[in-house]
Amino acid sequence: MSKLLYRLGKTAYDKPWYFIMGWILVLGIVGTALGINGVHVSSDIKLEGTASQNVLDKLEKELPQASGGQGSVIFNIPEGERLDTPENLAAISKAVSEVYKLDYVINPAELAAASGADASAMQQQASQSAAGAGEQSAAGAGEQSADPSNLPPYGALMIEGMPVPGVLISNAGDVALFQFQFTVQQNSLPKGVTDSVVNAVSEAEQGTNISVLPSDSLKEVGIPIGTNEIYGLVIAAIVLFMTLGSVVAAGLPIVIALFGVAAGVGGAFAVSNFVTMTSFTPVLALMIGLAVGIDYALFIVNRQRRLIFDQNLNAREAASRAVGTAGSAVFFAGLTVIIALCGMLVIGITFLSMMAIVASVTVLFSVLIALTLLPALLGLLGERICSRKAREKNQANAHKKSNGFANRWISGVVKFRWLVIVAVIVVLGTAAIPVAKMELGMPSGATANLDTTARQSYDAITKGFGEGFNGPLLIVAEPTDASQTVSLQTLGAIAQELQQFEHVSVVTPAGVSEDGKMAILSLIPDSGPTDAATKQLVEELRSPDSTIATNHDMKLGVTGLTAVNIDMSAKLAEVFPVYIGIIVILSLVILLLVFRSILVPIKATIGFLLSILATFGLTTAVFQWGWAKALFDFDTGGPLLSFIPIMVTGILYGLAMDYQVFLVSSMRESYVHGNRGNQSVMNGYQMASRVVVAAAIIMVSVFAGFIFTHDIMIKQIGFALALGILIDAFVVRMALVPAVMSLFGDKAWWLPKWLDRSLPNLDVEGDKLIAELNAKEK
Repeated sequence: MSKLLYRLGKTAYDKPWYFIMGWILVLGIVGTALGINGVHVSSDIKLEGTASQNVLDKLEKELPQASGGQGSVIFNIPEGERLDTPENLAAISKAVSEVYKLDYVINPAELAAASGADASAMQQQASQSAAGAGEQSAAGAGEQSADPSNLPPYGALMIEGMPVPGVLISNAGDVALFQFQFTVQQNSLPKGVTDSVVNAVSEAEQGTNISVLPSDSLKEVGIPIGTNEIYGLVIAAIVLFMTLGSVVAAGLPIVIALFGVAAGVGGAFAVSNFVTMTSFTPVLALMIGLAVGIDYALFIVNRQRRLIFDQNLNAREAASRAVGTAGSAVFFAGLTVIIALCGMLVIGITFLSMMAIVASVTVLFSVLIALTLLPALLGLLGERICSRKAREKNQANAHKKSNGFANRWISGVVKFRWLVIVAVIVVLGTAAIPVAKMELGMPSGATANLDTTARQSYDAITKGFGEGFNGPLLIVAEPTDASQTVSLQTLGAIAQELQQFEHVSVVTPAGVSEDGKMAILSLIPDSGPTDAATKQLVEELRSPDSTIATNHDMKLGVTGLTAVNIDMSAKLAEVFPVYIGIIVILSLVILLLVFRSILVPIKATIGFLLSILATFGLTTAVFQWGWAKALFDFDTGGPLLSFIPIMVTGILYGLAMDYQVFLVSSMRESYVHGNRGNQSVMNGYQMASRVVVAAAIIMVSVFAGFIFTHDIMIKQIGFALALGILIDAFVVRMALVPAVMSLFGDKAWWLPKWLDRSLPNLDVEGDKLIAELNAKEK
């Protein structure tokens, strides 16, 4: 491997414009495709094979009018005023009418007509269900309570004795909820449809004191990237300059990283018209692409400068050898990241698979660019990569014995290795304690910042109607016997029995399919979308032993955003052990090949487990419990993203192995060249620690730049990745790893002879390459 990369580096150095123009051509193709196809991102998350997705797929086939996405709008009025005055009623009614006139929007009457049901009967049944929502008596279906306190604190918004379709108003008269349905899911709506809805409802504000709060579902999907990410790049540039001591040398890794993300992320956007891509897919690729692109280029440039200073090589030979040696480590480090990311493909969830593919391709581009474009740019710079002043300073300091911080640190770690090992385990174990209380879910208006319309809308709905209205469930009832049909009477009986379930606020029949094989109901829980009570309710409704299933010979399906989120958490928890097993086994094989050691891969994996548990523990404390929430610019704690454990584990595992490869390969290089015991550990550490620390600071800075975005999903991912790298690089790799390596000494490199003979020698340290070059020089 090192010989191949050495020749590649020398060719790129000698013929730089071939490689530079080649990569410019690649970017040109990506840019052209991007211009032709445009950028298409979605908020839609499909979970193939889950109960909620199966119901949605069936609805789309049998009753497409009921499978569309739902939108909601809150009409609010200042305290002391009411919405049901003539002028306010007129404004709301006009706004609602304008929405129902829009393409891709349907109203309940149209849905009932499309399903073959009698509209007046459906409306009567819906009214009966709403009226009985607060009834707690077990007297029987259809019986109404005489106690007004048992009735729900809302009702239909009435104008001249007629209800406004889809609008409820609180008894206090200060909040009205308008819920409506699109004919298709939001991600399938043509551009501008949701803007038209918002514009229509906003007309109610004209000439009144009404404030209109559209839900998040009515916002155009955008890419949650702002200017905060630039701060990470600025810090990276400063660290590069301090590490390399040259503006020119410091600029190269940033150029390489930008080329990599332009090719990877730009390519993803270019094909987004043909595949479903969530809005945070390119953001994840941008995070990883910037971090690894800068780091990989830094390792190669730093190795070239070391060869120039330490061995007095010219820039051409130093660049070629740097690509052959450090480039080998870059190749296998990148391969480990790609394997960790591609492990997500076994989960079988499309949006996660797309995220993994896009991020993996971006990492692949970063590796290829570091191994080809970087030596080409070094060829253009020539000897200017190291200034005369830097060379003179290095020569002046060459005879001085190293007594810097790195030397003092590693000496202390080796001397007090047992204390270091115990301290790291105790500290990281303590930080991991909150993991036991970690809750998973999807972000909602309940956890949005107080000054956002999403939070204000959520709070207004909760105040006027109950928290459950923020997460309605869609119930689909089908006869167990395929020859049977569902009558309106049966539908009414089902609605009344559903009303008796614990934690149910209101049940509203929505329609029956034309062939009568499927009935649809809307169910509002009395608990919030992320509450344990709601999850329990969904499980009870789906149970084949429920009273409805047995009394009416029916099977119930439950879907809706709340049910989808519940299913997502369950499926991700189910596949997580399989995912971890796959990436750990594959990565152990790679590390075994790279280090030719049994102990080193096992030690690396155990160290990673400590860092990932501590990362999730502290992430739980911050985003779920709200520790230091003001520092990270959010108001309310809530569950962690359902896919954070899998995503962050995969990414951090790959990146942690990067540092393992770069640090321990230096120790092995020292061992191969004759140093033994603690001396190989200390020499290897001193060679690699400076650049590994710089690389870790850069990666933490890039990820941390995403913490201060407004999107809570990106905020949580950025925090977990930045914290994970911080812990793994500075606690595990810089302290625990050398302490354990010192503890085992030369036994750390033990490999059974039969296995040693069987494994191919990848020559990551470039030992064979250097021997061959030295032989030629003689």
